Amino acid sequence: MKNSTRQQTNRKLAARLAGVTLAMFAFGFALVPLYDVFCDITGLNGKDVNRISVVEPAAVDGSRWVTVEFLSNSNAAGSWEFQPSISKLRVQPGKLYSVSYRAHNPINRVMTMRAVSSIAPGTAAGYVNKLECFCFRQQRFAADERRLMPLRFMVNPTLPPEVGTISIAYTLFNSLDGESAPDS
Repeated sequence: MKNSTRQQTNRKLAARLAGVTLAMFAFGFALVPLYDVFCDITGLNGKDVNRISVVEPAAVDGSRWVTVEFLSNSNAAGSWEFQPSISKLRVQPGKLYSVSYRAHNPINRVMTMRAVSSIAPGTAAGYVNKLECFCFRQQRFAADERRLMPLRFMVNPTLPPEVGTISIAYTLFNSLDGESAPDS
């Protein structure tokens, strides 16, 4: 009798473990779409790119000023130099502005990089319209090449009034296809 009780307990334990394993697998599968939704809402990890659209001329809100901060990180191999030409800019919503980022490939070989942007606070991500951005495509750098990379943007005048500062951050990554990218 004791042996059949033990077998029954083992079967219940095996069924529970199989259920937990199945639940973990399903949760892992669901993480990708959940992460995409989270990034769409917050504007993190460059997901604000999906919100870029044709910018229609807007009336400049001359009574309002918003501070835009420019940040940079290099997650690329080696000691890449990557920074904005200015750290802050006061802008009027509806007006077009241009800034640039400086990049330098100190590595003694050709490198292809990709810049991924994020905008904070997340509520502002849908109100920053990029017309020209080095983040739209991969950037191929020759060995020891230095480059100014342009960013042209406009803050939409419908930006909620409680948002007074917007941070636009770019992280530079090695492109996965590296040297196979065509010259641009």
